[in-house]
Amino acid sequence: MINMSLSRQAAFAPANTADIADALLKETGLRIEVDRRRGRAAALNPAGRFEKREHESFDDGWQTLETLEPFKTDVQVEKPRAIITRNESPDIPFDRSINPYRGCEHGCIYCFARPTHDYMGLSAGLDFETKLFAKPDAARLLERELSKPGYKVKPIAIGTNTDPYQPIEKEWRIMRQILEVLDKANHPVSIVTKSALIMRDIDILSSMAARGLVKVALSVTTMDRKLARLMEPRAATPARRLEAIRALNEAGVPVGMMIAPVIPALNDHEIERILDAGAAAGVQSANYILLRLPLEVSPLFRDWLLRHYPDRYRHVMSLIRSMRGGKDYDAEFGKRMKGAGPYAWQISRRFELAAKRLGISRGRSLQLNTDLFVPPSGQGVQLSLL
Repeated sequence: MINMSLSRQAAFAPANTADIADALLKETGLRIEVDRRRGRAAALNPAGRFEKREHESFDDGWQTLETLEPFKTDVQVEKPRAIITRNESPDIPFDRSINPYRGCEHGCIYCFARPTHDYMGLSAGLDFETKLFAKPDAARLLERELSKPGYKVKPIAIGTNTDPYQPIEKEWRIMRQILEVLDKANHPVSIVTKSALIMRDIDILSSMAARGLVKVALSVTTMDRKLARLMEPRAATPARRLEAIRALNEAGVPVGMMIAPVIPALNDHEIERILDAGAAAGVQSANYILLRLPLEVSPLFRDWLLRHYPDRYRHVMSLIRSMRGGKDYDAEFGKRMKGAGPYAWQISRRFELAAKRLGISRGRSLQLNTDLFVPPSGQGVQLSLL
């Protein structure tokens, strides 16, 4: 199988949707049968970019495909040596984060974290949604790292890669254990999620909020239940996310909203409606991120768009490329989150005017308290020799 380069993908524009679909399937492999991927967003499971071989299932006339089992959620234990990840990106307002899980059962088709599964020898497609990794030692590792001499306190961001409140959190409870460590140490944290499961931890979050240690943002991408179901099949419904915003606000937890991503000609017309709903639920701040299609995310998203909105395919992709310098994605710092050009400016201006009308601030205004930190001293923490 020959993989098309990203530059060729960007320039590729066949005459009709059938030609586009054929080209995508040649590029990424055959679509998985509907019965095997029911409840999932991706229909492809191409090999990762680091793999030397790619395998395809095909019907050899002996009904062998009928014996293949549906994709089920499988969770493996990952044992990292450290849990806090550092970054120096100028595009994001934090320099450290925690990811309790690798992969995400929410299965959002546009998720920019999908390519990280390549590092595990797995696919950014259906594997990302079904073959998950949990880090049950996260709380213990966090205690150890926070107790190191010379540790400098800054807010830790959680939910920036995969969702800490995805469905498997109900059983594994890793996120709650992390919060318990942060709460005890008076350590500030910011959380982004699409899940109403965050309401389970309101007891901890409200206690931390009283000390200025936490802020939360719910990601609401659409108010259309059908679109949400197709685009984010196992995430909470829009109504449930608004319910979570309301509950957090009533509990005294500073809560904001993320419209992430904004997809031109698909959900960008809802910007004002989403902000209106958020304001009614009690959001205090809001922000947005333009759709990002790095690496394998581009063919996965384009295939999804062809399956569900074939009449909009050319228009959506044309607008995306108009904001990305003619490409599916531009990774340049300063541009990758918001895009460039007239259409990107229009989205930014609409968001700004709607937020101002509703009295909602842009998402980075609240400063968390870093003065109360007390290094952990519990079991498993490295003791001083002094």
